[in-house]
Amino acid sequence: MSYDVTIGIPVYEVADYIGRTLDSVLAQTFPSIEVLIVDDCGTDGSMSIVRSYKDSHPRGADVRIVRQPRNMGVSAARNRIIDEAAGRYLYFMDADDLIAPDSIERLYVRMEGSGADIVYGSYDKIGTDGTLIERFQYPDMTIDGEDQFAAYAYRKLGGVQAAVWNALMSITFLHATGLRMIKSAFWEDFVFTFDLATFVRKAVLMSDVTYYYMCREGSLSNYQARERISRDEVMANARTINHLKTTSPPLRSKPYYRRRMACIMKMDLYILRDIIRRYARISPRITLRDMWYIISPTKA
Repeated sequence: MSYDVTIGIPVYEVADYIGRTLDSVLAQTFPSIEVLIVDDCGTDGSMSIVRSYKDSHPRGADVRIVRQPRNMGVSAARNRIIDEAAGRYLYFMDADDLIAPDSIERLYVRMEGSGADIVYGSYDKIGTDGTLIERFQYPDMTIDGEDQFAAYAYRKLGGVQAAVWNALMSITFLHATGLRMIKSAFWEDFVFTFDLATFVRKAVLMSDVTYYYMCREGSLSNYQARERISRDEVMANARTINHLKTTSPPLRSKPYYRRRMACIMKMDLYILRDIIRRYARISPRITLRDMWYIISPTKA
């Protein structure tokens, strides 16, 4: 069966959240949506909840489940989504976040009306108590022309969202880039979106808030808040950012190259800053050799 849009959701150990997420997805005003669930072999009953929605919800027939051969992590799950999506456009979600009822409709209308490669919506960052922590809001604009979107994205760190979710992208465009999520549990989507910018010929930014990023304690993206921080997690973050140093040399002739490298260097410095601030909480201790690796100009 063909669809206009695939919403791709990796599912692993999210039994407390996945029902609420599916409620928001299946309440969309846009009719032609495939909900592609990648079962990453958790053991907490998440998939039993997904299957109950598939069996009983009025839109359950639009829910498709693919199972990984074993627990392979979020990067592999998202790559599976890229390979399996039946829609003309792809929209990633995390299994503990929410979208507004008309999110896909608004993004789709802008995509169809513009012929863009990708359309970004704005989003709210929501705390565990339901309060608004921060709003990431784009100006309403269209960026068109070779290298123009990358130049915009790299003009400052955070000029474009680091996460892969809340962006409707052409699956034909995405396949043509050949991009894949790197094998990493940390910031793999930042690497993906950072490199994706170099391929975008036309992008639309929307001020409409279409996504609600739900912050929760203990998540991979929120490890800095823990009392004890694993050195392995810190160094995994550093390896992920250093990966971008291997994809940058072919771009030296591009007008945005210096800005791109400045963003990478800022990420290195932010990691070092967090190490210094939380040094006593990191175990085993971070060494000077570790710190040199983080700021090294090439991946060791």
